[in-house]
Amino acid sequence: MRLAVENLIVDRGARRIVDGLSFTVEAGEALVLVGPNGAGKTTVIRTVAGLIGAAGGTIALEGGDAERELPAQAHYIGHLNALKPSLTVEENLRFWAEYLGAGTQASIDEALLAFDLEPLAMIPAGYLSAGQKRRACLARLIATPRPLWLLDEPTVSLDAASVRLLANCVGQHLEGGGLVLAATHIPLGLASERRLEIGVRSAAA
Repeated sequence: MRLAVENLIVDRGARRIVDGLSFTVEAGEALVLVGPNGAGKTTVIRTVAGLIGAAGGTIALEGGDAERELPAQAHYIGHLNALKPSLTVEENLRFWAEYLGAGTQASIDEALLAFDLEPLAMIPAGYLSAGQKRRACLARLIATPRPLWLLDEPTVSLDAASVRLLANCVGQHLEGGGLVLAATHIPLGLASERRLEIGVRSAAA
């Protein structure tokens, strides 16, 4: 399986954000997008996730499920945590498992363990700290397995110990043949990590 992006063009209003970008992500590999603020990292990830329409180019998950569109085979983690504050941590994970149709109680339990959320499982998400909310958000990566992870600044609000938990989960995902496309300012130290610099322009541009 691999993610193949060819000659991607994305416009936002009258401005061209991405112009002719091409890259691939192979099974078992993480590609990290780097570049200055406003370079288009978030735009690229959201476009691959199907949240923004492309003005040109192609995006394909080769070797994936031919009967499902790419977004249905991917997890997108953005800047917001997508948690219902009145539901407990475990109830939030169960919601995503049922909504996405891929999780089980065993995978929910595994997710709670992977992100050290077992002591918080019965606490409403609205009472959690920023870092705890982020871990609860990231836990759905494990609770509802999907081959492609699209991670936009996943380490926001995480302390060093939580970043290590995330890195461990990403590493296990890659070892199982998963794919990761990410934008992060904090290196995760992954053995199979590749970096792609985008949006770099000359001072005169």
